[in-house]
Amino acid sequence: MITRDALLAFMRDAAYRPMLLDELGRGLGVPVEDLPALERLVRELVEEGAVVRTRTGRFGLPERMNLVVGRVVVHPDGYGFLVPDRRPDRADGGDFFLAPRSIREVMDGDRVVARVERERRDGGREARVIRVLERARTRIVGRYEASRGVGYVVPHEKRLVHEVVIPPDQVAGAVSGDLVVAELTSYPSDRGGPEGRIVEVIGRREDPDAEAELIIRKHELPHRFGAAALAEADRAARERAPSEPDIAASGRVDLRDRTLVTIDGETARDFDDAVGIEPLEGGRTRLYVAIADVSHYVDPGGALDREAYARGTSVYFPDRAIPMLPEVLSNGICSLNPRVDRYALTAELTFDAAARPLEARIYPSVIRSRARLTYTLVRRIVGDRDEAARAAHAPLVADLERMADLAARLRSRRLQRGSIDFDLPEPQVVLDLEGGIEAIVRSERNLAHQLIEEFMLAANEAVARHLQGLDVPTLYRVHEEPARDKLDAFREFLHNLGYTLGGTAGGPVHPKMFQKVVDAARGRPEERLVNTVMLRTMTQAHYSTENIGHFGLASPAYTHFTSPIRRYPDLVVHRILHEVGAHGRLRADRRAALERELPETARHCSERERKAMEAEREVVALKKCQFMATRVGDEFDGVIAGVTVFGFFVELCDVFVEGLVHMSSIGDDYYTYVEKAHALVGRHTRRTFRIGDPVRVRVERVDLDSRHIDFSIVEAEGAAGRRPARTGKTARTKAKRKAKPQPAAPATRAKTSLRRTATQRRGKKGK
Repeated sequence: MITRDALLAFMRDAAYRPMLLDELGRGLGVPVEDLPALERLVRELVEEGAVVRTRTGRFGLPERMNLVVGRVVVHPDGYGFLVPDRRPDRADGGDFFLAPRSIREVMDGDRVVARVERERRDGGREARVIRVLERARTRIVGRYEASRGVGYVVPHEKRLVHEVVIPPDQVAGAVSGDLVVAELTSYPSDRGGPEGRIVEVIGRREDPDAEAELIIRKHELPHRFGAAALAEADRAARERAPSEPDIAASGRVDLRDRTLVTIDGETARDFDDAVGIEPLEGGRTRLYVAIADVSHYVDPGGALDREAYARGTSVYFPDRAIPMLPEVLSNGICSLNPRVDRYALTAELTFDAAARPLEARIYPSVIRSRARLTYTLVRRIVGDRDEAARAAHAPLVADLERMADLAARLRSRRLQRGSIDFDLPEPQVVLDLEGGIEAIVRSERNLAHQLIEEFMLAANEAVARHLQGLDVPTLYRVHEEPARDKLDAFREFLHNLGYTLGGTAGGPVHPKMFQKVVDAARGRPEERLVNTVMLRTMTQAHYSTENIGHFGLASPAYTHFTSPIRRYPDLVVHRILHEVGAHGRLRADRRAALERELPETARHCSERERKAMEAEREVVALKKCQFMATRVGDEFDGVIAGVTVFGFFVELCDVFVEGLVHMSSIGDDYYTYVEKAHALVGRHTRRTFRIGDPVRVRVERVDLDSRHIDFSIVEAEGAAGRRPARTGKTARTKAKRKAKPQPAAPATRAKTSLRRTATQRRGKKGK
């Protein structure tokens, strides 16, 4: 039977024109009885866009027919871009402009076939959509409005530019202003916009909880477990809990007499890792990283497993969590709660005096955590040397100090090899007893966070090396080096600031180059912006069956092993470790099955992770706006965090919130954005706004829909900007000489793929 690769190779190399199905069969030498199978293969390729069917029923490759297949990205202003599935070898990156007339019948995210129309004056290319292959959405979340008997839903997602018409008999009781979920019954066409029916009324727009619920549905986050999954979880928790007979028969290593503790945030309820330490002769150290054995309770292919796979990850909001597993498992029998027996997979790691890895053993175990410690408590014991805390936990003090020492040596070695270690502070939303927002502060990252992070990194690397050495299919956590165009732009950005990246344009790239920039910017006004732009330069870490290493960590092999309660890839790795067992081999049929299944698992889990991160960021942005909406008119001290062509961003000192002072709101002069200096300079007064300047601002406007906060400058002596003593030509010249180049801040926060920091959300273990 003809394979997919053979068919595509024939169409690419031998077929000089689009062909009918029987012509393809003759050209490939397919027997008549195999033509139905060939037809099925061609149909599959057409559905995925690798082959295009013409109006005359012929089949050809899109790239040979001046066609391109890809995803539509719509701009809120009504035009869009086509991002090709396969990138052509072009310096412009291969995206195609879509004029407004070309996207009238498509929606953001749709997969389409487009015809390349013409070259644009800016060097790009324009295309026109000719066919929709796959619709990205079946449901829309937004605000229902009714006017003069006509109802419609205004999408919450700004990239969805079509309002959805709702017939009067499909309103489901919604009234104007309600936040709703609408199911699409028709898509936009040349005859009109999309239509739909309301399937859920979430709540009123002014209800803060309703806004959060809308975000959950917008990002398609599964948030309710089915009855079958809940029943499976209950049975597993009852029937598979550790008992003395089961422990004796299990063949697990009994570590219950070993001193292991959990270290997590104050509000954590699921504990999936416990750590312990043992000093050895000759300055060597043995580290125990015991991870909850979730695979013992979740059977592959069951209802519980299917729902965990659909989620891919737990999602953490300031006021709630959407767990990957039901609470009877995540907070119950799987959680390494103190003073109870729990099944685990343990990585036993031995290091020499310089923290170089000597030996790693990974095995099933049973443990009993001695204590549930918090980051704050460990900091008080080890960092602050608080006498009361040390006395209250005297049996653990020596071990905690050994752990802190080992973590420091591990971190030093990691930085020496080039691992990029910068920490953009993240917001932590503090809630009161009634769930209201009490404060928004910077999340803390102390030596206890670093201790757990280093141990989890060491365990993840050890497991990756172990599985790679066994040559078994598995999931790796990979991170490619930055794309060349982004790297060139970052070099120019740093040059304007007076920094150098090192190396040469077009030459090899090493993470050490980035770490040197991080070190050079540390403690300077532009530190946060340099780190933010650096993150935007990086690619996003993801899951893959191919081990290409982790650039940000400067690690040749890395995986996710340490959080199976909240990450599905970790659960997959645990299952593979169990399968290879002590003999280190897989059955031939299991190897073939894993090679077939894991690529799709990697793609799916990477996608679910991105969805979760986007939803988490959006909810935090919403909470910031809700908090500041009650403070319109209030004044705050702040620091200029970034300057752009349209104004500057101010980070408040007492509240970890950022807002924009628009250039048009500064009324004492006309201001020019000096690109090379990354500064706003008054044309007549020469007043200058630059990064690091202290300012006092007033909250003028909070837009909950767009998640934007607008500030204005409070004019007071020394409050804003820098004024030279004289305004004549000489003073202006001196001001120019003194102006230090500063970078422009991006309008939105970068996606961080290198670290999920501190006490906020996942808390640890997740590069």
